[in-house]
Amino acid sequence: MTTRVAAIDLGTNTVRLLVADVPPGAARWSTVLADQKVTRLGEAARTTGALGDAAVARTAATVVDYVQRARRAGAARVVIAATSAVRDATNGRAFVDDLQRATGVVVRVIAGEDEARLTLAGIVAGLGPLRGRVVAFDIGGGSTEYILAQDSTAVTVVSLRLGVVPLAERFPFPRAVSAERYATLRGEVDAELARGLPAEIADARVETLVGTAGTVTTLAALDLELAEYDPARVQGHTLTRAAIERQRGRLTALDVDQRAALPCLEPGRADLIVPGVAIVEATLERLHCDRLVVSDWSLREGLLAELAGYQV
Repeated sequence: MTTRVAAIDLGTNTVRLLVADVPPGAARWSTVLADQKVTRLGEAARTTGALGDAAVARTAATVVDYVQRARRAGAARVVIAATSAVRDATNGRAFVDDLQRATGVVVRVIAGEDEARLTLAGIVAGLGPLRGRVVAFDIGGGSTEYILAQDSTAVTVVSLRLGVVPLAERFPFPRAVSAERYATLRGEVDAELARGLPAEIADARVETLVGTAGTVTTLAALDLELAEYDPARVQGHTLTRAAIERQRGRLTALDVDQRAALPCLEPGRADLIVPGVAIVEATLERLHCDRLVVSDWSLREGLLAELAGYQV
């Protein structure tokens, strides 16, 4: 019998909801409701070490709303998973306790390695089996996960403290971005990849590079010249290095308000997109790749796959 379930990905930058009907066995689920909202839970947390009151309030309100919407939609089970902002913050446990009382749902704080494993499960659920040697990366608000997989099975995973929120706080770009300022940003990202990527990933002969999360999907939507975001068209789109360079040139020529006015740039992403592009370009360079495949599915879908009992 089909079961209706819900997964909430409580990220450093974005909260994402997915409600779906899951048939018995390993068949693909049917989406009932999907939504996401930028709440920037990790705002200033890397500097202060704690989640700020305003960020906690707006994020908690969104999670409570999503739980209520999931229940109104008939979800028999709801899971919530929190990532780097919560696991790193000194008051993360208090935030979780308050949120559990407000929603009646257990909040699972997942380690970076589990985040990577579940992200891979979501990618495979969306794109299908990944043949050969694949590296997938997920650019988050507070961390970026890299997964080396062989025939869809994770071999090596790493979670780096490289996220677009702290990068945007250190490198604010309210106006157009000069080549020198972008080069400084890229230099910091390159150094973090050099320090943090294990040799198994950095030196892998990658047959396919897969990118996921908001920066990559936004770049795909811009490359496709979409007037409105269309996940079906974004899913599986190939972004070449040249296409990414074109979008970087376009984005860095604009001030933050002009970036915000672009189609498919969700509210709250205008100041994050340039740091995100720097991570994408540095990843391509580091792994000697000239293109990547875009996945619209990631951790949220991996949580649902796990909840549905699929092998993850």
